[in-house]
Amino acid sequence: MNSSHPEFVPALIVVDMQEDFCPPNGALPTPGARALAPTINSLLHLPFAVKAGTQDWHPSNHISFATQHSAPHNKLLTRIPCANPANPAETVPLLLCAEHCIARTPGALLIPELEAEKFDIVIRKGMDARTEMFSGFADAFGRRARDYYGGGGDGNGDGVAVANIDLADYLSERGVTDVYVCGVTGDCCVKCTAVDGARLGFRTWVVEDACATEEEGTAVWGWREARRVMEEAGVRVVGSGDLVGRFGGRGWNRALT
Repeated sequence: MNSSHPEFVPALIVVDMQEDFCPPNGALPTPGARALAPTINSLLHLPFAVKAGTQDWHPSNHISFATQHSAPHNKLLTRIPCANPANPAETVPLLLCAEHCIARTPGALLIPELEAEKFDIVIRKGMDARTEMFSGFADAFGRRARDYYGGGGDGNGDGVAVANIDLADYLSERGVTDVYVCGVTGDCCVKCTAVDGARLGFRTWVVEDACATEEEGTAVWGWREARRVMEEAGVRVVGSGDLVGRFGGRGWNRALT
């Protein structure tokens, strides 16, 4: 980065490029996910101040797994209420899915095509079996890693961390102003990470051609709706070519406008 422009300190967040989310053998494969690797790798070669990956890292009894529930509430792609561990009266709809990205299993690994050695940090998320965590920043109720590990959280930690590291604190400690988000899936974990990034005060961008999403009409949410939600939250959409073309090999000196 060009030190004469301290108002622009960019970070790249690569979301959930894991075996279980990629064809041909993933438990929850998204079409085209593995093919994103060259585009994402081109971004990893750019001079971001921070390059972060995220990784679903679920316990085997995670609440989102249909196998953890009794009939008739154990069918894939059905919704059940999920309660906030810190406030059981607060609930959100939870979509049941196949077992995936169980910690320390092959399906949880980052795909080998990804140049993961370029990451400064990998956020392992979804570690609390009781709640969903699509975003790299917080779970479905806004609970962050800092709430367990300290650092000014709300004091509601109860011995179970939602993630191994608080991503927002990590970025803020390094002066990051802008985050660029990519990975899988565009209408779920990428969307939630981007929306939370904007909510937490970062200028936030999604790199559209470095994301994979289920085809419209088959997706649970869909890219059109995801893009609407993100834009309402102040997230902007950009292409990888815009970043490589403007910043590749020259150092960072200003944000896209």
